[in-house]
Amino acid sequence: MYDAIVLAGGSAHRLQGADKPQLDVGGVRLLDHVLAAVADARRKIVVGPRRAVPVPVLWRREDPPGSGPVAAIAAALDAVRADLVVVLAADLPHIAPAVPQLLSALSADADVACLVSGHDRRNYLAAVWRTAALRRFVGELDGTRGVPVRALFERAAVVDVPDPAGWGTDCDTWEELADARRRWTSRETR
Repeated sequence: MYDAIVLAGGSAHRLQGADKPQLDVGGVRLLDHVLAAVADARRKIVVGPRRAVPVPVLWRREDPPGSGPVAAIAAALDAVRADLVVVLAADLPHIAPAVPQLLSALSADADVACLVSGHDRRNYLAAVWRTAALRRFVGELDGTRGVPVRALFERAAVVDVPDPAGWGTDCDTWEELADARRRWTSRETR
């Protein structure tokens, strides 16, 4: 049993301010891909502007809007009830196979399991946390506005989960979105 926090705000500077969660890959909006990936979550908390979505969710906003992913996580934590919480960005169209991998990788002595790309880069917004640990690390900060997500990981016991298939590849630029669309089309034609 787990809950999920999906971060669907942000300014999408590299996409010229486009409403990134509304962009589509394979005819499905990015946000809907991510919500489908956490279909088993007891509670789905989406942080960002309200949008029409195909499943019941709880909506939250960081205060002030646009104050960053840690502020968004903090805004959602009051709604989390499960001992584990999956934290995902809303621009991960291929993330579904990674969710069970992350959940099973979280060992008893770890605070968080996080996807790591083939370039040894952690995707901090493709992770599963022990809720108590996430609350503790957020609570230890001197505020959340503008704080990078990696700050939550600095003292955490982390299990790195290799991502050779690129499940955690995000869509921050038009080129990355085009790559995700090509990858989706290629997958569909196999």
